[in-house]
Amino acid sequence: MAKLHFYGGTRIVSGSCYLLEVNDPLRPRSEASKKILIDCGLFQGSREFEAKNHAPFPFNPKEIDCVIITHSHLDHIGRLPTLVKAGFRGKIFATLPTIEFTHLMLEDSKKVMKEKARHADAIPLFYEGEIDEMMKFFVPVGYHEKTEISDFISFKFHEAGHILGSAFIELTFQEVRSNESGKKTIIFSGDLGNLSVPIIKPLENIGEADYVLIESAYGDKMHEDKRLAKDMIEDATEETIARHGVLMIPSFAMERTQQLLFHFNELVEHKRIPAIPIFIDSPLATEVTKVYKKFTDFFNSEAKNMVLVGDDIFKFPGLKYTPSVKESKEINDIAPPKIIIAGSGMSQGGRIVHHEVRYLPDERNTLLMVTYQAHGTLGRKILEGAKEVEILDQKISVRAKVKSISSYSAHADQKGLLDWLCCLQKPVKKIFVVQGEEEPANVLAQKIKDSMGIDAQVPRFGQVTELS
Repeated sequence: MAKLHFYGGTRIVSGSCYLLEVNDPLRPRSEASKKILIDCGLFQGSREFEAKNHAPFPFNPKEIDCVIITHSHLDHIGRLPTLVKAGFRGKIFATLPTIEFTHLMLEDSKKVMKEKARHADAIPLFYEGEIDEMMKFFVPVGYHEKTEISDFISFKFHEAGHILGSAFIELTFQEVRSNESGKKTIIFSGDLGNLSVPIIKPLENIGEADYVLIESAYGDKMHEDKRLAKDMIEDATEETIARHGVLMIPSFAMERTQQLLFHFNELVEHKRIPAIPIFIDSPLATEVTKVYKKFTDFFNSEAKNMVLVGDDIFKFPGLKYTPSVKESKEINDIAPPKIIIAGSGMSQGGRIVHHEVRYLPDERNTLLMVTYQAHGTLGRKILEGAKEVEILDQKISVRAKVKSISSYSAHADQKGLLDWLCCLQKPVKKIFVVQGEEEPANVLAQKIKDSMGIDAQVPRFGQVTELS
C-alpha cells in the first residue's frame, strides 16, 4: 500500500511538497518502506503563508530516503537547506541545470532574507555554509533516464517546458513483486510550460498513469495569444519613449528575464525599437544568464539555431548588466527614457523595490507585470489597483501606469493543462489539482470532471490519500 501526503501547494501556488510513502511488497509491515519527498519549496505571499517556512516539518526529515526536484524555483526548492539542517541525509535528484540554478537561487534568497531582516522582524531560514552543505546531496539525472530508488521504485524525468531543466516526474512502484499488474504510476507535474515560452524545449506529452498531480496556477484562465507578447513589449517601450519615462519590469531572475532578453534582442536587431538603455539590474539574473549560455543543449531548436549562427541572444545594443550595488545606483543618473528589468518578480524584495520607490509616483512611468503575482504580495496589490503601497517602510503613491502581459507566463493556461491531460494513454484513477489558489484549482478540477469524466480532487494541507 502506498500513501500520498500533501504538505504544500494545496489551494495555494507555493510551498510545493509531497511525501510518497511506499511499502516493500515483500515486507509490507517492515522498516523497508520508502519515503520519497517530491519538492521542498518555500511558502510565498502573505505573512501567514511565509510563517509556515519557520514551522517544523510535518514529517521526520531523518526518515526521508530521497528528494526528487521538479525545478529550481524557490517555491519548489526553498526549504531544502532547512530539510538538511533538520537531519535529512538522502539523495536529492534533479537535472543538471536545476542543480546549478538551485545554488544560485538559494544564495540570492539568503541575501533577500538578510535585507528583510533589516526592515522587518524576519528571521533568515538558513545561514552561511548551510547551502553548500545541502548541495552535497544532489545527484544529476538526465531526461528519460530510469533511476532506481529501490528494487521496487523507479522514476524518470520528462521535459516540462517551464524553465531550463524543469521536469515532470513519472514515478513507478510495484505493489506485487514480479507481477506487472501490481505496477502503479504516479505523475507529479511540477510546473508545466506555456507553449509560448521562448528558448525552452516544449512540454512533452504525458503517458500512462494511475494518479496525476497537476498544477493549476492558471486553471481558470486563458493566456493572451502567444504572438502578442513581443508586440506588447514593443508597445510599452514606444509609449515609455514618447512620455520620456521609465519602464520598470519586475521579473524573476531565472527564465522570465531570459525570455525578455530574447524578445528585446529581436526587437532591437530588427529595429522595431530604438536601442535605448535597458538595464538588467540583478546580480542573480546575470549569473543565471551565464548558466543559460552553458546549457544551450537544453534550448529549443529556434534558440539553438540562433546560437549556432553566432547570435548572442543575451547581448545587444543598449543592454547593460548592473550586478554591483554601485552600478545599480548609477542607473538613477541615466536620463529617461530607459528600461529597468529587476527582481523580484512579485516585488517582494530585491532591487525592483528601490526603483518602485523612486519611479511609481510619476505618471510618466510604467510598471509592467510579466510574472504571476501571488495573493498577498506587493505586486498583486499594485496590479489590483492600490493607489498607495508600503515599500521599505515608506508610503508610496502609485501614479505610474500599471500594465500586465499574461502571455509571458511560463505556466500553461487552462487549455494547455487540459490538452496535456488528454494525452493520457489509459484511464486514470484520480487527479489531484495542486499548486494553484483555491478558485483556479476548483475551476480546473470541475473542468476535468466535466470534460474527461475523471475524479479530480483539490487536496487540503496535511491530507493523506491511500493509492490503492
